[in-house]
This record gives sequence, structure tokens and C-alpha cells, in this order.
Amino acid sequence: MKTIIQSSLVEELFEQPSTKINLSVAQLVEKILARKEGMLTATGAVQATTGKYTGRSPKDKFIVKDETCNDEIDWGSVNQPIEPDVFEQLYHKVITYLKQKDELYVFKGYAGADSKYRLPIQVINEFAWHNLFARQLFIRPTEKEFENHQSGFTVISAPSFKADPNVDGTNSEAFVMVSFKHRIILIGGTEYAGEIKKSIFSIMNYLLPKNNVLSMHCSANVGQEGDVALFFGLSGTGKTTLSADPYRRLIGDDEHGWSPNGVFNIEGGCYAKCINLSEEKEPQIYQAIRFGSVLENVNINQNTRLPDYDDTSLTENTRAAYPLENIDNIVSPSVAGHPNAIIFLTADASGTLPPISKLSKSQAMYHFLSGYTSKLAGTERGVTEPEATFSACFGAPFLPLAPSAYAKMLGEKIDQYNSNVFLINTGWTGGSYGVGERIKLSYTRAMVHAALEGELNSLETVKDEIFGLNIPIHVPGVPDDVLVPKYTWADPNAYEQEAKKLAVKFHENFANFSDASDEIAQAGPIYRP
Repeated sequence: MKTIIQSSLVEELFEQPSTKINLSVAQLVEKILARKEGMLTATGAVQATTGKYTGRSPKDKFIVKDETCNDEIDWGSVNQPIEPDVFEQLYHKVITYLKQKDELYVFKGYAGADSKYRLPIQVINEFAWHNLFARQLFIRPTEKEFENHQSGFTVISAPSFKADPNVDGTNSEAFVMVSFKHRIILIGGTEYAGEIKKSIFSIMNYLLPKNNVLSMHCSANVGQEGDVALFFGLSGTGKTTLSADPYRRLIGDDEHGWSPNGVFNIEGGCYAKCINLSEEKEPQIYQAIRFGSVLENVNINQNTRLPDYDDTSLTENTRAAYPLENIDNIVSPSVAGHPNAIIFLTADASGTLPPISKLSKSQAMYHFLSGYTSKLAGTERGVTEPEATFSACFGAPFLPLAPSAYAKMLGEKIDQYNSNVFLINTGWTGGSYGVGERIKLSYTRAMVHAALEGELNSLETVKDEIFGLNIPIHVPGVPDDVLVPKYTWADPNAYEQEAKKLAVKFHENFANFSDASDEIAQAGPIYRP
């Protein structure tokens, strides 16, 4: 049911003759070039830059605190509260601002490939290139669906509107505000297109669990026999690389729901990192960047118009947005059965976590809540040495509910569908960062293959003395001595000291989850100082 705030002012925008709704890719590209919002590249993609903001602005993200969601949101630094009157005043200012624009662009479509759980959305954009981004990232309607489309949530994006913190109650000129009562996402002051994508993911992380659907920050693919695999992992762990498999079809690369029917993609496109992209290493992504794709903050040679994927002068967070259809080996529609295997990926720079271990349900919930990896140099500004980082459920910035709510659902689904869970370390072996070396990709692929093919389900394991993880004694295609980290270090004492340091960090982080059961809390590292 529409609220007064949405049905009045938003619909006034649609009544303007200058508002363009669901333009084709070609029409949007023409608009982008005519308005000088971006340039056409030699690949056929359009390139745009985002100015000051080249990534998400988490300190500028708010949820309106009202009776609709007050008792459900996990309030804190991730979910910052904002008062309803502050939101409504800013909302009216943004609408007034947009009504003065010569053109506006609207995309009407869906989030959620499973029709039973999908959310009808509409995205109102000041920029044509943002509208092309939305069209490629979300699920595009058929003609009949478009005719009957009734939006359940509206994104209003006005990048050129700058907030005044002293007047508007924001932290800066930029703002991303979600009102669950009015079913509106208000974005301003930032040109970074990723805010549009991730704001929809955040609301799906609130809405889907209400329908017994676990929302997940993961990639997913399916084998020739219909076996489904999920890949969770933070930046730099190999999630995209390992889920792209010539022998398995891609369901999606980033956001999924797990319903009583199975797994479905929340999106209709991909938002891939482009840093150091090459056809040799990542052919699927490289070849997918063609006409209709959006290159964000990728530098272009002005003469040849070829992208320079190695150039980080604008940002290291260079991106490409393109529809799933640009990849050949996909599932269409993006739905599949229940996961046979769940893989948590971590890039451990301490070199002490096993390359692969099989997790019990309690361990799975512990490591899901922990969301551990090492933030590597270059992934964020100011990071010059690897840092241990923890992100609950491998997606803390996008979780409106307490992490334990998602972990509880995961545990129930693992039980119900008998999914096997593995922790795979794509990080260092033979020593920590700077001493050891990165685990060979060929070994990691062999481990993933063995996990997905069920080859590890009944194999004998040994328990790690510090982390309590069950390590298979043999994995086809991987030398046995690589599987136990202690045996790869020249100095066993140095290994033990480093492993204990990491165990302590796990325990310190898990102290944040006081609502976790004793069984889950005890499923972490055995070593306790």
C-alpha cells in the first residue's frame, strides 16, 4: 500500500514530460554521450567517473528510526538511526530539486529472480549513466510485466544535490537514507553508482528473512548434475575467480536468496572489479564488457579509447557493470536448487589457517558470524600491510538485522538440506605474508573441485591443535604436506606463535556476539590465552 509521501510527490515526477521511463540501452547510451556524462570506449562500453566518491560512504548511510522497524534493526555504526522529520525534510528538498531538471530517467524492474520472492522496484535517476547502471544490474521486466509493474520500493538518486550537514542533519554532503515506512531510498551528494546496488541489497536483507528466505552476500553456481554451490568471501579471497568455472553454470556473482524452493539471484547483472583485469586471467569478465556495459572510474586512452585496467590513478576500486546475459555459461532464469556445498573463502596472510577444512554446523555458524579474512595492501587506501579483518556474515555493511538472525537461518538450512560446509584458505602457506607464498591457484581449484564433487565427505581428517578445524588428510591434486600448515613452516615455533595470535583475534572479535549459543561460541579456535 502506497503512503502519502510516496504517492504524491514521487508521482509528480512521473507526470513530467521530461521523465523517461525504461529507455533501451541504445537510447540511454545516446543520452549519456549527448549530455557528456561519459565517453564511448573501444569495447562498446561507456565510461563514467564519480569524482570525489569512488566507493561506498558507510558513515553517510542511515535508516529512518520509526515504529515500522525500530525494534528490529541492529542499530549502531552500520545502521545509523535518523529521525523521520529529518528524512522527510530532506526528501522534499530532493524532490523539489529534481523537478527542476531538464530530464529524469526511471528504471522499473525487480530484485529477486524467483517470482515468488521478488521485489518490484523503481529507480529514479538524475544521471542517464546511473539509469543504465540500474538497468544492467537489476532484473529487467518483460513487456507484460512492465505494463503491470507496481513498485514496492523506490530509489531516488540525486548525486548533484549536496546536503548541508548543519541544516539537513547529515554527516556530510552525501547521504543514503532508507525509510521502510515510506519504502523509499534517498541518495544524494555522491556519484558512486554502487550505492544504488547496495542499498537495494540492504533492504532485501531486511525483507527476505521475513519470508523465511536467507539473504546472502555470496556467488553461486550449479554443476552438470544440478548440484549447487555457494561461495562466501570478502574482497581479495577469490570469490569471483573460483565461482567462474567452465564446467559449472553461473547463477550469480554477488547477492542471493535461499528460499524453501532453493537458491536465486537477487540481481540481473554483475558489478565486477576491474583492477588489473586481463583476458588471460578472467576471460568471462573481460569478454562481458561490451556495448551497454558501464565502466566506472576506469581510465581510458584518449586516442585509442581502450580501457587501461592497470591504471589506478582514479581509484583501485575500478568497476564494470554488465547484464548476466553477457556471460555465456549462466543459468537463466537465475534460480537453482538447494546448495550441496557451501564454501567460506578467506585469504589468511598469517599463513596459519589450513588450506581446506570441513566444518561442523556449529563451526559453520561460528565462521559465518566471524567472516574473517586478511585485508591486503591495496584493497583500501592507507592499507600497506595485511590486516586481520572480520565482517559478520561476510557482508556486515549491508545487514539491517543482527548477524545472529542470519546465522540462525543458515544453521537451520544446513540441517534441513544436509549441506556440506568447507573453509578454504586462499592466502599464504609456508610462512606469513612476506615470508611464505600464496597458495597455488591450481591447488585451491583442486580443493574446490573435491569439495563440490563430494570427494571429501567421507575422507579421514585430523584436528588442528590450535583452531580445532578438521583437515582432510588427502585431497586429489594437492600434495599432502600442503594440507597441514605447521608442516609447511621452516620454524614450527614461529608457526605456533603466529597461529595463537590469530586465534586470539578470533576470540576477541567473537566477544561481539554475546547472543550466540555456547555451542557456537565453543566452535572457534581451541587455543585460548
